[in-house]
Amino acid sequence: MQEKTALTMRKICKAFSGVRALQDVDFTLRQGEIHALMGENGAGKSTLIKVLTGVYQKDSGQIYINGIDKAIAIKSPQEAQALGISPVYQEITLCPNLTVAENMFIGRGKYRFVNWGAMRKKAKGILDHLGIPARPAQQLANCSLAVQQMVAIARAVDMDCKALILDEPTSSLDDHEVAKLFALMRGLKERGVGIVFVTHFLEQVYEVCDRITVLRNGELVGEYDITHLPRVELVSKMMGKELGDLSKISRNETAAFETAFESEPVYEADGLSSAAGVRPFDFQIRKGEVNGFTGLLGSGRSESVRAIFGADRVTGGVVRMNGKAVKISKPIDAMRNGIGYLPEDRKNEGVIADLSVRDNIIFALQVMKGFFSPFTKAQAQDFADEYIKALNIKTASADTPIKSLSGGNQQKVVLARWLLTRPTYLILDEPTRGIDIAVKVEIQKLVLKLAEEGMSITFISSEIEEMLRACSRLIVMRDRHIAGELTGGDMTQDTIMHTIAGGSVENA
Repeated sequence: MQEKTALTMRKICKAFSGVRALQDVDFTLRQGEIHALMGENGAGKSTLIKVLTGVYQKDSGQIYINGIDKAIAIKSPQEAQALGISPVYQEITLCPNLTVAENMFIGRGKYRFVNWGAMRKKAKGILDHLGIPARPAQQLANCSLAVQQMVAIARAVDMDCKALILDEPTSSLDDHEVAKLFALMRGLKERGVGIVFVTHFLEQVYEVCDRITVLRNGELVGEYDITHLPRVELVSKMMGKELGDLSKISRNETAAFETAFESEPVYEADGLSSAAGVRPFDFQIRKGEVNGFTGLLGSGRSESVRAIFGADRVTGGVVRMNGKAVKISKPIDAMRNGIGYLPEDRKNEGVIADLSVRDNIIFALQVMKGFFSPFTKAQAQDFADEYIKALNIKTASADTPIKSLSGGNQQKVVLARWLLTRPTYLILDEPTRGIDIAVKVEIQKLVLKLAEEGMSITFISSEIEEMLRACSRLIVMRDRHIAGELTGGDMTQDTIMHTIAGGSVENA
């Protein structure tokens, strides 16, 4: 018996200002399946989704719904919703100041007056039916990120959803929250909802998905049953070449790691603490060293480096740069002392969405120079051209708004911003989160190259394997204080886990 389709896209083409984004792409979503849409940043995933949800209008191609032979035109997100196509994006677009029930039904009432009791009763029925651990009268802001994602899904599903699109829904969730979300997804699958799952986490794809469609450079690579596509082959198809780069990356590639501990500290902190709840800690980093802060979400790893950079209010401690006492109470102090910081939250603290690639690149250096002494356009263009080339940033031009770039290329622009300031000490907080494997490889190799050239780097990643590849020393955080420091043979996943859990390094 042939499985029923929720939607079919055939020969979809889309271009922007003459630049091809999609070329003859096919995609089929069956009823009651979880289908991964995979590809590097810039492969065309977001464009395909936006065509499907009516945000963009396709240049050519056909879209069919529920197996009906007649092609349809989706001219707006509202039309997509009416057809049962519901997207839930990575950045939750609900209202945290409203209740769960209000978020589920906001904008859907036809009358001036609301029957609050009936709305909450209906919301409770939906929440119970989907197994979502939230109360209708509970303020959304008091729910975990995972539950907020589930509420967004509940809203989408209640609108007669046939095809649910989840765009990077797990990027900010811990393992326990991911498990809850997957349970909800499996429940929806059993009810016949087709789910498009966009993610960069390969292990999650193989845990929850049935099929995979791979895009590369705006074209369809293929559609595969999950059981017939090993992970290494998936990565190879996404990158368009055999995957050997990741396994070759190692902290032993550079002699800088072997000589770093012989040099004097570039940065030292004694008893550093912040208003973000970071307990007093001691820390130092030497020339050419790559160290990392690791720990569970909320352990204090990001808060610690924010204290180093002065991004959070420092409440105590002594700081020295190259042996000389300095005061770093705000970011401009850190920048003037040769410290750069790529923040964890790229969207809100990294990119300046409406500015061009060029303006984003020169921003930090312009701040250090002062806005009353602006760079000439020729100077700014030279800076931008240098780093667009050096970091292989894929953009139509330096004038392109950064919001038009893929996530990985946005990250490269923010990295270029700090490299332009010529820092002696660079802090990278989750530089590879939410970007494709190929760009991860590029950034990891760049980190090692910069260290080899003498730059000191603190590297933070949620992926322990990535930390072990890049770092020569790991600071393990727990409950916003340093729980242990690992080097050499102690730098293993088992030892890290034991240290995070509370065991000592010696008996790990």
